[in-house]
Amino acid sequence: MTVQTYADADQLARDVAGAIAEDLSEALKGEGRVLMAVPGGTTPGPIFDHLSAVDLDWSRVDVILTDERWVSGDSPRSNTKLLRERLLVNKATEATLLPMYAEADEPEGALEPLMANIAERLPVKVAILGMGADMHTASLFPDSAELNAALAADAPLLVPVRPESQPEARVTLPAHVLNGALRKHIVFKGADKLAALETARGLTPEVAPIRAVLDGAIVHYTEN
Repeated sequence: MTVQTYADADQLARDVAGAIAEDLSEALKGEGRVLMAVPGGTTPGPIFDHLSAVDLDWSRVDVILTDERWVSGDSPRSNTKLLRERLLVNKATEATLLPMYAEADEPEGALEPLMANIAERLPVKVAILGMGADMHTASLFPDSAELNAALAADAPLLVPVRPESQPEARVTLPAHVLNGALRKHIVFKGADKLAALETARGLTPEVAPIRAVLDGAIVHYTEN
């Protein structure tokens, strides 16, 4: 794991977008298609703005969320909505989004077709990951009863989770898929999260889920 520090959020967004574009460009040289995993939340939006303007063969790029809330795609809580508004625009309109939500009240029973679609596109070549002050990443939450299932080496490609701290059910890529990405970029803001990262390095993934994806990752951090 290496840590890169930035003067402000604008510099972070520009530089991370540039790094992701380089990773995708390099991966496309040797592959017919490449899979990129990205998070939701507030921090990635400006990164997506810059990345969507980059010249790439986006028609050969598949995009998947690292996790999604089990809400319809027009909900303000939907990470898919964020991607459609901020990433899959401009020059990136030809990228293919792999869905992580289906029209069903609960994720259980609705995941098989979604997982079959994902299985055809693996492995993840480039992953952008966030981290919370509670040391979660994707929807690997320390207060989730399903955490151990999502950390298991044989976990299914989508794991439904219901963290106590969250208002709705979610689905997440498991740790082995996220950690298996060829390139991993962890992006966050705030001194509290940097302190949490340092704490996580001495803990197990069962206590600090971010620990499951730290090996070989590049951490991009700004205080503001």
